[in-house]
Amino acid sequence: MNPIQTQHALTLTHRLRRLRRSPGIRALVRETRLSPEQFLYPLFVCPGEGVRREVPSMPGVCQLSVDEAVRETVAARAEGVSGVLLFGLPARKDEIGSAAWDAGAPVQAAVRAIKRESPETIVVTDVCLCEYTSHGHCGVLVDGDVANDQTVELLVRAALSHADAGADIVAPSDMMDGRVGAIRSALDGRGFEQVAVMSYAAKYCSGFYGPFRDAADSAPKFGDRRTHQMDPANADEALREVEQDIAEGADIVMVKPAMPYLDVIQRVKETFGYPTAAYQVSGEYSMIKAACARGWLDEPRVMLESLTAIARAGADIIITYYAREAARAIAGARR
Repeated sequence: MNPIQTQHALTLTHRLRRLRRSPGIRALVRETRLSPEQFLYPLFVCPGEGVRREVPSMPGVCQLSVDEAVRETVAARAEGVSGVLLFGLPARKDEIGSAAWDAGAPVQAAVRAIKRESPETIVVTDVCLCEYTSHGHCGVLVDGDVANDQTVELLVRAALSHADAGADIVAPSDMMDGRVGAIRSALDGRGFEQVAVMSYAAKYCSGFYGPFRDAADSAPKFGDRRTHQMDPANADEALREVEQDIAEGADIVMVKPAMPYLDVIQRVKETFGYPTAAYQVSGEYSMIKAACARGWLDEPRVMLESLTAIARAGADIIITYYAREAARAIAGARR
């Protein structure tokens, strides 16, 4: 460095490193803060009692009977996690997924049990038919394709059954056109005006869902879901989807997956200013788990970094299988 450069360095007015020099100062000026209250914890509820069956492709994630789902929920709540998102594994499947609106099915039973044991916990229910149909598609098939309007009628029945069981929020994930408006109208017509709708508004046809389909036993028996889930190449379309769902009465909108679509999360939040959720999906979770199991990554650090990135992009709510681990890590960092 020559004398002129040295003199310039010594008279710098702005030294951005000043605010990075200690953990306390870094925390003081942190722009994005994670809290367990931001998290929803996905749970897979199955028939039986005392069932806790680990999903091989998702270390630490289990299929749970209702009693075990209640225990998991209570433990998560004690760690500060706001709520759970319930998916069902029915005892039986058929062509139309009729177990989805069965009052005695695992999800409906779990809603009632959780609300009895932990009434302050927010209970969100996934509304779709793929876990319930014998063919694994998200609705009624006509000539091998999912029939939109017929499927919407059945999704309404499922949403009403969840509301009747005591769900705080119903979350249609099917990506059928018009389902948010139909569900909102039906809820209001049945006296469930206080039940909110969290719409999977921008749900992409993603390769990151593989482990979830093991967990929920929801892989399609043939074909794929390209006719109703979004093309990963499209972002403007996501804004149109979100705008339509808001117009139909959605209270919260969601982008799924999260990390590969941070740009979409940001655009949705900036454009609409609506409560925005993002789903850190099974593939995102399992990739981190696999890399950390091999010693390639520092799991607590990468876990929190990935969740912080999702919040930084604009997500108010993060659905993550890491909810409990992240809550404990955040609590530990604050001590």
